[in-house]
Amino acid sequence: MFLPNSRYSKLATVQTTTSTGESVTALKLRPLTSVTGTPQQVEANDRLDLIAQHVTGDATQFWHIADANTALDGRTLTAEPGATLLVPKA
Repeated sequence: MFLPNSRYSKLATVQTTTSTGESVTALKLRPLTSVTGTPQQVEANDRLDLIAQHVTGDATQFWHIADANTALDGRTLTAEPGATLLVPKA
């Protein structure tokens, strides 16, 4: 279902029922670990993948930045130039 290096590859699944009564398979929530890093000010047109590429050399590691800032939608972290976000070290 997921690539082996995906943050979701080792998560368990659960059966649940939607508000319409449909039975679906869902992933359990992934626990977030405490992360240290460097505060970085968001600039216009920043994206988490570009920041990850610059810091780690791997754009696919963008989710570490989202996790460090407890964001479900990483786009919210770079939406406002001047905001500060925590960027974990590589």
